[in-house]
Amino acid sequence: MSVPSASQPYPDPRPDSAPGPRGGLPSANRRYGATEALANAAWQILATAGLISIVVGIVVLVWPHATLAVIGVLFGIYLLISGLFQLAGAFGSHVPGTMRAVGFVSGALCVLLGLICFRGAAESTLLLALWIGFGWLLQGVMLAAVALSNEDVPARGWQIFLGVITALAGIVLIVSPFGSLTVLAVVAGIWLIVLGLVGVVHAVQLRSLARPHGQQV
Repeated sequence: MSVPSASQPYPDPRPDSAPGPRGGLPSANRRYGATEALANAAWQILATAGLISIVVGIVVLVWPHATLAVIGVLFGIYLLISGLFQLAGAFGSHVPGTMRAVGFVSGALCVLLGLICFRGAAESTLLLALWIGFGWLLQGVMLAAVALSNEDVPARGWQIFLGVITALAGIVLIVSPFGSLTVLAVVAGIWLIVLGLVGVVHAVQLRSLARPHGQQV
């Protein structure tokens, strides 16, 4: 039996030295690949929601003297679409099991509030402000809770920030005594544009994480 020479050393018996399921590098690669895939799936939805928020906000600001029913329909469309996106996101692989049910309930309530804006928007300015405020509060709490409960969420800091300011916008609408539709339209329109811009920036951050995944050969 031949003895390995200096130029032919013994193979390293450590499992981490070779690629495989027991080594640390492949596991890390799989985890990074899952993060890229999640970012690739999420940034387009988030960018779409952000652009819708900006468009609705601009329309509300340009047309602040619209009737209560028209303003209610615009915000109803926004809450309905946001709730549907939230329902779809609640079943994502990045959402922990305990938060999945919370996300589903939050998304369903946003859809319900959007439908209420369609049906009962003409009742009063105060009620419309409450429906919009509760919808934003639910969305913000859910966004921040998912990001805080899972360290693997891509662009985690931006999602926490978006959740916090969304919840803050909801609180402002809930506690503020709006005496006229014009004031409500201006305040809510400004918040819509701010939330939309932050959402688009968040989507850009997610796209930067997804780009390497799409460039792999």
